[in-house]
Amino acid sequence: MSLTIYGTSASRASRPLWAAHELGVTYQHEPIHYKDAGVKTPDFLALNPNGRIPALRDARPDGEVIVWESMACVLYLARLYGQPDGQGITPSTPAEEADALRWAFWVVTAVEKEALSVLFQRMVLPAEQRNAEVLAVAVQRLQAPMSILEQHLQQQQTKGCAYVAATRFTVADLILASVVAWAKPATALFEQRPLLAAWLENCLARPAQQTVRALARQGR
Repeated sequence: MSLTIYGTSASRASRPLWAAHELGVTYQHEPIHYKDAGVKTPDFLALNPNGRIPALRDARPDGEVIVWESMACVLYLARLYGQPDGQGITPSTPAEEADALRWAFWVVTAVEKEALSVLFQRMVLPAEQRNAEVLAVAVQRLQAPMSILEQHLQQQQTKGCAYVAATRFTVADLILASVVAWAKPATALFEQRPLLAAWLENCLARPAQQTVRALARQGR
């Protein structure tokens, strides 16, 4: 088998890259940038007709598998390369499977757009291009979903669970943290929600995530 992950680590491709390192998967990395002409070549468009990263190609004995959309890539890796043994990130029960699915759909619809706005308005855009009104709207819209996460973590804490789906870090945490982290520059959101802040720091401190951050610093 041969697994290839396409996309620079300073993008949504960081999600399947993070999952691959959590799972200890051997893979080839094609660090295509989302602004590069490489995403519009015939070869890449045959892989993902949307011309977007990430994408992955999995050459399996029973035939090649192509996956795109970052959350689909993460869930695929956890399902195909993990063990449902209650030790790693792969869901080991129907409840954990449901948590991975529901939080994946929820975070991309309820959090991602506004979290990305925070990241751009606070860090990515040059100072002269930043818009305080856009930032304020994004932060306001994030109040409700961040409170939902804080309340969920409170409920988990009463069960002796420090993570969103289990007593251990699972793919559900990876999925959520990979998006919620974009909102970190809006510090007030986290100062008001201590469980959320602590959970996020624990997720981002994981060695697999640090490896992906090192790739980003290398421009890969």
